[in-house]
Amino acid sequence: MLEKRHFYINGAWVAPQVGKDHHVIDPSTEEPCAVISLGGEADADAAVAAAKAAFPGWMATPVEDRIALVEKLIEVYKTRTEDLAQAMSSEMGAPIEMARSQQVGAGTWHLKNFINAAKDFDFSRPLGDHAPNDRIIYEPVGVCALITPWNWPMNQITLKVGAAAIAGCTMVLKPSEESPLDAMIFAEMMDEAGFPPGVFNLVNGDGAGVGTALSGHADVDMVSFTGSTRAGTAISKNAADTLKRVHLELGGKGANVIFEDSDDKAVKRGVMHMMNNTGQSCNAPSRMLVQKGLYDKAVEEAAAVADKVTVGPASAEGRHIGPVVNEVQWNKIQDLIQKGIDEGARLVAGGTGRPEGFNKGFYVRPTVFADVNNQMTIAREEIFGPVLAIIPFETEEEAVEIANDTPYGLTNYVQTQDGARRNRLARQLRSGMVEMNGEARAAGSPFGGMKQSGNGREGGIFGIEDFLEVKAVSGWSAE
Repeated sequence: MLEKRHFYINGAWVAPQVGKDHHVIDPSTEEPCAVISLGGEADADAAVAAAKAAFPGWMATPVEDRIALVEKLIEVYKTRTEDLAQAMSSEMGAPIEMARSQQVGAGTWHLKNFINAAKDFDFSRPLGDHAPNDRIIYEPVGVCALITPWNWPMNQITLKVGAAAIAGCTMVLKPSEESPLDAMIFAEMMDEAGFPPGVFNLVNGDGAGVGTALSGHADVDMVSFTGSTRAGTAISKNAADTLKRVHLELGGKGANVIFEDSDDKAVKRGVMHMMNNTGQSCNAPSRMLVQKGLYDKAVEEAAAVADKVTVGPASAEGRHIGPVVNEVQWNKIQDLIQKGIDEGARLVAGGTGRPEGFNKGFYVRPTVFADVNNQMTIAREEIFGPVLAIIPFETEEEAVEIANDTPYGLTNYVQTQDGARRNRLARQLRSGMVEMNGEARAAGSPFGGMKQSGNGREGGIFGIEDFLEVKAVSGWSAE
């Protein structure tokens, strides 16, 4: 079993000042795969102090040099891809093939997009032709606490670290204690890439300990958090006393609106998207809204597709889904599946319990409910597992009403061949993102939501801007 008890602070691996052993559990086997230390307030203080001391020098470093270090990070990243894939597969249950392609691949994708965006961004610019002596300067927010989740760990770490580094911020990363191993490899990569001591720091811990210490710390200027809406609310309250900036990327309950004129692959595409990463994605299309004329056929097809989704150990090669991350999540998902049955939804695939052939591991049966109404618990709550709810609708207006009737607002999806209708829905759906006809958002597109899905945007120039302050200057000299 791996022993990874040290933290990365001020350019060195150091023993915790307040350390408590924590076993990282492989969800495929329910056995420990590593032991780490959960730090405390003293460890958070040390990391913040290092970041604060490093900030003036890093802020003054030319942006071209900061970009060059991120380019070096990408080179180092490529040499550690298999290490990252194996770590994420064992700690959070991503099947190894999916870990190599999607989980690891997300990191280089985001870092490259930040570099491309930054090279075209003017960090100091005139206000306008009407004010030749006024200048707008974009400068880093300061010391940033980065708190990342377990479900897409490298995706979220690179989205935050890449943007913060290019913006000129220094940072303290607290990864999820469920998936800390990939983050510790990432710290090794930051070190090898040559980032100055104190620019990047890593402290492991839980939300109540290190998370609380960071989000309320007087010397932390910004918190960037990805996780549950409940935790995001607690962080916001804790951060309020110091009036720091808080960026939140939280939960979702995405509607996938499928009209009668959708393409032939729309239903299958929606089910497979829902099942990807074992349903553990905040932007999952977990509510499939289907127009009445297509409804019966869509339910039958969705059930058939789900029945063909195979489940297996994360370490096994092949295209299957793995376990969910831990016992707490497994129990929550089981309770919600049962709640769907109890409230009268029609179970057409999957159900409670482990898939056939498994008596150990946090495996969930790929599950589809039909005849769901939008007031049922499975339509209201984020399940965060491979569970799809299908809801019928008749008119476009009804579809928009159902889709928007949720406290969340992260991603919605539209499937129709009618271009005017697509454009109407894109404007009417209350979410930070709308994806249509299976077309993925392009490189540099902003990721983020509204309502209880959070605030702020990640990715591309939008992500960099979230780590920048806007300074207005008059009397600027052209000399």
